[in-house]
Amino acid sequence: MEGEKWGRRIRAFRKLKGFTQEGFAKEIGVSVSLLGEVERGNRNPSESFLMEVSDVLRVSIEELRPPEDK
Repeated sequence: MEGEKWGRRIRAFRKLKGFTQEGFAKEIGVSVSLLGEVERGNRNPSESFLMEVSDVLRVSIEELRPPEDK
């Protein structure tokens, strides 16, 4: 369940910043399938994954954090 919340937030920020799933996966150095797994909530993002995502999207991990987890 927690992974699903993170995944929705990551997807929303990715789209807001204009990245395709393919382009974003390349930017953060992961496969499209891994990014898809995280975005669908099937896999919990690791701390290093979240750090890379926040760096590329230029948002803090706090901004990425689902509101209910703050």
